[in-house]
Amino acid sequence: MLLGEKIKSLRKEKGLSQHEFAEKIGADARQISRYETGRITPSVEAIIKIAKVFDVSIDYLLLTDAARKSLKVDDPNLMDRFQVIQILPEEDRACVFHILDAFLAKRKIKSLATELG
Repeated sequence: MLLGEKIKSLRKEKGLSQHEFAEKIGADARQISRYETGRITPSVEAIIKIAKVFDVSIDYLLLTDAARKSLKVDDPNLMDRFQVIQILPEEDRACVFHILDAFLAKRKIKSLATELG
């Protein structure tokens, strides 16, 4: 799906008119119409505002094959841990990522086994 189509789909999903959405990002309805039809491309600043309004990642908006992801982490404990991981030395972060990857792989394997079994 192209950027304009994603913007239109997300706007409708939120139940916003072009005018209402335009107000949320500091634009006007004509501009939104042009975004949605692909006649113009939003600026970087507008893309950031659009992502925030719709709570989606910027890569979801810009890449045709990117998965839809939320910008927010709802679990405060998880967020606290992310902040601690962020300040770890690179080597320690790499270890944390390897451990997380192992747990995620284990979960995926269990899920596949359940589907097949």
